[in-house]
Amino acid sequence: MTLVSRNGRRDSLVLRARLVDPVGGVDGPAVVTVEDGVITAVEHVATAPASLVLAPAFVDPHVHLRTPGREDEETIASGTEAAAAGGYCAIVALPNTDPVVDTASVLHALVERARDEAVVPTGFTAAISKGQRGEELAEMAELAEAGALAFTDDGRPVASAGLLRRALAYSAVADRPLALHCEEPTLSCGGHMHEGAVSARLGLAGWPSIAESVMVERDLALAAFEDRPIHLQHLSARASVEAVRRARAAGVAASAEASPHHLCATDERVRSLDPNVKMNPPLRAEDDRRALVEGLLDGTIDCIATDHAPHARHEKDTTFEEAPFGVTGLETAFGALNTYLVRTGEAPLEVVLERLSAGPARALGLPVPRIAVGEPANLVLLDLEAEWVVTEDGFRSRSVNSWLLGERLTGTVVKTVAAGSVVYAA
Repeated sequence: MTLVSRNGRRDSLVLRARLVDPVGGVDGPAVVTVEDGVITAVEHVATAPASLVLAPAFVDPHVHLRTPGREDEETIASGTEAAAAGGYCAIVALPNTDPVVDTASVLHALVERARDEAVVPTGFTAAISKGQRGEELAEMAELAEAGALAFTDDGRPVASAGLLRRALAYSAVADRPLALHCEEPTLSCGGHMHEGAVSARLGLAGWPSIAESVMVERDLALAAFEDRPIHLQHLSARASVEAVRRARAAGVAASAEASPHHLCATDERVRSLDPNVKMNPPLRAEDDRRALVEGLLDGTIDCIATDHAPHARHEKDTTFEEAPFGVTGLETAFGALNTYLVRTGEAPLEVVLERLSAGPARALGLPVPRIAVGEPANLVLLDLEAEWVVTEDGFRSRSVNSWLLGERLTGTVVKTVAAGSVVYAA
């Protein structure tokens, strides 16, 4: 598996805080020593600053870096700077770029560019189908050899069941999982927001939750038939969560992710007609949101992924109907989750931290960040009590299309250490 970033010095530092490592089963005051980028000591002590938490840094399996083709929206440098500020030690970029990452030559160029520009280790996925058109499989074995971590047509579903079945079979040869965007396009076609009471009140074309869940069911059935693992991206509907739960109980190897905005917000926000709350899949009803949180708690949803989707200002500066889908998320993920889930008592901090770090790493076969002697330093220092307001001038991303603009959040990233180097310090 290939994760790359620009070479840098490996730091030495001493951090004193409440240590929370869900994988290691550790929760208590500690002093962690890092020397030349490696954890050399973990000393449990009597006290530590009350609001500071030191945890394994985060891994994001679902980031749009817009490179190549739309560097006005994001670059590898700006996107990974945003990731560092959000507490991430590794991110995985999606292939719906211009050109699409569907050949080894495009992928090789991205990997080399990341070696020069990426602030945090960055991996790349490749397209399942050529041009993401859903007609012909990409050269999956060649792309895997070039460094692809997984295959996805994210942004578009694999509409053809036959093509997806062949992709599942070939994924065994490539030894890489498929990450699937679940959407039945003839059901979602023309929809701008969740189909429900709010869409009816606003007079906006609705996007029913069954457009997602029916494809989740299909993809799980095909994965079971081919006996291949799949990763389900940005789930938003109760029926989708229930389908994954049933499939896992039946032995299907499926991981699943949800995004902070779907875990924290509902379609009630669309009443503002703010284009920055238009996303794919759309914000759904409170019942769906609660189902996602339930799935987070019981492990049905084992990953939190930002689906960081930057857009240029002029693209979002239009009517809700004409605006593109997508919101940024790397820099606000922890603050949103801490504010809306942890502080409200809906989810324990330990669960949120595990789903931000170990869960995504396992889903894509990446090293799991851990705080233990001999491990490379992949750490995030958090202040659970710090309050801050989300403003445009606070972003490192080139785009500011956040669903949280103007909101006051509680909980912030103080320091991020990725692959042994301090990549962010507040």
